[in-house]
Amino acid sequence: MSCTPAAIACGRFAPSTTGPAHPGTLLAGLLCWLDARSQGGRVILRLEDLDPERSRPEWGLGLRHDLAWLGLRFDAVERQSEVPERYAAALDRLAQAGRLYPCRCSRTILQALGERTPDGSFRYPGCCRTRPLPTAGWRECQEPLRAHIDPGEIAIRDESGLDLSQDPAAVFGDPVVRRRDGAVAYHLASVVDDAAAGVTRVVRGRDLAASTATQVALQRCLGLAAPHYRHHLLLLEARGDKLAKLHGAVDLEALRARYTAAELCGWLAWAAGLLPAVLPTSPAGLLRSFAWSSVRTADQQVRWTGRRLLLGDARRRGRSET
Repeated sequence: MSCTPAAIACGRFAPSTTGPAHPGTLLAGLLCWLDARSQGGRVILRLEDLDPERSRPEWGLGLRHDLAWLGLRFDAVERQSEVPERYAAALDRLAQAGRLYPCRCSRTILQALGERTPDGSFRYPGCCRTRPLPTAGWRECQEPLRAHIDPGEIAIRDESGLDLSQDPAAVFGDPVVRRRDGAVAYHLASVVDDAAAGVTRVVRGRDLAASTATQVALQRCLGLAAPHYRHHLLLLEARGDKLAKLHGAVDLEALRARYTAAELCGWLAWAAGLLPAVLPTSPAGLLRSFAWSSVRTADQQVRWTGRRLLLGDARRRGRSET
């Protein structure tokens, strides 16, 4: 289901079905939902389930249940696995434009070249760019497929003021658009799905900001309009001497044993800066006063005690929630 007419704001929350929901998942879903609803718009839940090795149907069902438990209601639910023809059509267009080619470079080869990218992966230097597709077309190719994107800086700043300007061809290189296992890759699936649904607003965590220019480059290759972007704070956990996204430390089953939906929604809103204290609430209750100017810009360190969620930096200021 699309979000037409185009004048209507349309957002999407697109979690991958590769694990159970955690507090960061719920915060991202909540902010995406509040952004669209505050503008009188629609919001789609898109389950990104194309990874054949990591995605599980039960995690998709679990995500839907957890988001509904928190009070998030969506106008439509999509599963990427149900629209393969959409991605095939996009690959056809790239092939017809002479932009699609097979790549034999493994991760080991790219790692040996040693050019790191902003997201920690290794830059692709274009070694296979001149290789042709099989005579019978890309469907007969057993190797990963890349899309040749145009060189040059893409000037873009998201609504938070974050400068996302980048020459993605120089920084990352041509993106993989179909993996060796046949799965359509994240960047292509994301821009194709956004266009098909009429998405006008992409609200997501700051960890995905570096991918924006590559996605805009693919949109231009395919003749697709770019939505408005906004990247928000992350919930982080300490792992040794480093901070990482809050994955695996606590899942919703453990949280539901300690929090009601209203209590957890209130905690998430407080952690994001939308409430001055932890007060029970709901997404609908937050909608009346929602404004991005109230949302914290800094990532927040979170600790799970086994009983409660605590903000690391808030404890140092004497604002611990117990």
